Amino acid sequence: MLKLLFQFSCLLLCVSAHAQRDTVIQISATGGLQYSKKRIVVKPNTRLTLVFQNKDDMAHNLVVTRPNSRLRVVEFALALGDKGAQQHYIPAIDDVLAHTTSVEPGNTDSVTVKVAEGGYPFVCTFPGHGSIMYGIIYATRDIKRLPAPDQDINLPNPTRTQEVVHQAHHPTASGHPFPMKLPAVYRTFMPDCGPAAIAVGLPGPNGGQSYVFDAGECRIRYAWSGGFVDNTEQWEGKGQLLTKVVGDIYFRDMGGFPWRVGNAIPKAQFKGYRLINRYPEFWYVINGVEVHELVKPLPTGRGLIRTFTFSPTKQSLSFINQPQPGIRLQSSIGRFQKETLTLPPGTRQVILTMMYEL
Repeated sequence: MLKLLFQFSCLLLCVSAHAQRDTVIQISATGGLQYSKKRIVVKPNTRLTLVFQNKDDMAHNLVVTRPNSRLRVVEFALALGDKGAQQHYIPAIDDVLAHTTSVEPGNTDSVTVKVAEGGYPFVCTFPGHGSIMYGIIYATRDIKRLPAPDQDINLPNPTRTQEVVHQAHHPTASGHPFPMKLPAVYRTFMPDCGPAAIAVGLPGPNGGQSYVFDAGECRIRYAWSGGFVDNTEQWEGKGQLLTKVVGDIYFRDMGGFPWRVGNAIPKAQFKGYRLINRYPEFWYVINGVEVHELVKPLPTGRGLIRTFTFSPTKQSLSFINQPQPGIRLQSSIGRFQKETLTLPPGTRQVILTMMYEL
């Protein structure tokens, strides 16, 4: 009898010990490609559940990696290419310990992982996000040995000395933390654009062309030639400074959202993007119609080729062009009448070619 009582007491102690190691923490995605919590400290052998809520205006995920494996996971996620969206941008490699699915704005998912002693990075592996949207889980009993937050190289945009920042992010004076390969996509803060700006650099002669897509309004705000962007002040600050445009702006969209569904002015809802041969294809919904927009540069001269693909709809679609000096717009279907292009019912795709002729 005493032996049974002793065994039962030991069992209770073991269950209690495991229960104390179970920890649930709430974490959110916020504006500016940030997690609400960037450093989480628990005891070794904790079974940690992160309840991830997306409070941003675009989709994100949360991936927990093995120690010192964040950059490797991000690189493999980018290499998924066209398959990325189907796999929630999660590469099938051992360095991924646990992950959520793609979490749309306003939705929630959770991830559970057991962490031994050490540092476990977590990161959003959506294209262009992993370089600044990440954090670290420390499993340790000796909190005093952890670096101060402003000196922690496992945290994004730490407030460190200028020398340390340059060593970590600027091996060259290019304004980029890594060798630039075009096409390139940056989620950053751009001038004359909403907070959900996505800057895209396109290949081409004389520095190529670039444009900024406003994910909050689902439209191109402006385009320029002669370079991409300079993120120097972004990398050295806390996101409060604007990224600089490198080159000359030749197009500005001053007319607001250009598409109409029937006679209504729709409210566009951004759904994310996927990479097609490194070119981003933006997905958004307008009055129940799903739109995919793929943008490429003109082969010669300044201008953009915008391919729009629509889900099936019986409603009429029209595009409102706001004329500006030097810009000529051509459509693969129909013609503009008084700056309005009306598409035939059932149109599934249209290509708009924008040419700068000054």
